[in-house]
Amino acid sequence: MDIQIGRGKTARRAYGIDEIALVPGSSTLDPQMADTSWEIGGITREIPIIASAMDGVVDITMAVELSRLGALGVLNLEGIQTRYADPNPVLDRIASVGKTEFVPLMQELYAQPVLAELITQRIGEIKAKGAIAAVSLTPAGAVKFGQTVAEAGADMVFVQATVVSTDHLSTPTVTPLDLAQFCKEMPIPVLLGNCVTYEVTLKLMRAGAAGVLVGIGPGAACTSRGVLGVGIPQATAVADCAAARNDYQKESGQYIPIIADGGLVTGGDICKCIASGADGVMIGSPFARAKEAPGRGFHWGMATPSPVLPRGTRIQVGTTGTLEQILRGPAQLDDGTHNLLGALKTSMGTLGAKNIKEMQAVDIVIAPSLLTEGKVYQKAQQLGMGK
Repeated sequence: MDIQIGRGKTARRAYGIDEIALVPGSSTLDPQMADTSWEIGGITREIPIIASAMDGVVDITMAVELSRLGALGVLNLEGIQTRYADPNPVLDRIASVGKTEFVPLMQELYAQPVLAELITQRIGEIKAKGAIAAVSLTPAGAVKFGQTVAEAGADMVFVQATVVSTDHLSTPTVTPLDLAQFCKEMPIPVLLGNCVTYEVTLKLMRAGAAGVLVGIGPGAACTSRGVLGVGIPQATAVADCAAARNDYQKESGQYIPIIADGGLVTGGDICKCIASGADGVMIGSPFARAKEAPGRGFHWGMATPSPVLPRGTRIQVGTTGTLEQILRGPAQLDDGTHNLLGALKTSMGTLGAKNIKEMQAVDIVIAPSLLTEGKVYQKAQQLGMGK
């Protein structure tokens, strides 16, 4: 039901992940029986979790390890890894600079051009270790480096921007990326994002997307919502885009996964996103806390280095454990940020969901007090859910 903002302006209520709760059904099952597998880009993975294509999250080592552990990591092909032959000194500078000097430093470091030969090299390094080479480009980067990515043997490419649409109006001097043509011509699966609406999701799928990323501005290091005022809370965005996926399947016979991207920190967040309709999730800050992560305990958004309008910041997330502990356990923390797979399996068992499709069908209630009800001592002592 629409709400009147003022005379002549109405709005629809939208819900974030923190405002909903999952409702147990009439049956339960042993968590070990829960099947969390899914398919993305024609590849089956045990864990429906993707590490974000951010320079503080995924490098060659992380991409290889995530693949080994049953998940997926996406390498940013317009970041530090493809601008510098040795990215380590650059990452050291990013981690050591003060708050006020951070944005100018990022603008300086990311002014270095992306090198096609480094794109080829990085993809080759991932493939040489038997891992899945999933990479990310902006639409402008896809125009310039799409052929390089294909020739290098990447397994899939994500074309990502703050907002991606098939209907893009450019100045006469700029040739925009034709998403449908790009998807058709690329010999590998192309995943598109980000979007938050039913209509755009449907258009992206009709254009040939092998997957659609959902989420504008909810990321821990993203400031787009503050800078631009744009976005839809994730629970509503995911549900709307999932409806488009289901309608597209009826229309075409093809099932195209949607991936909730951004703002997810705990196992509970992941569970609620899948229950809202997502097939998988993309997360950044939880993986930035891994010992193996390249960010040295820091995490920053993809739009942070913008030379004209930065829409990201650097946050200190610390280092809490190994990638395996964060992804598969055993957990050493009590706040839901370790053993994300275990959390998903246990939630599915509690809800009686045998697989991802059944998890998408569980009942949801609006519950703004879910994370605070009865937690006064945890909050006061900054323990568990009160951290």
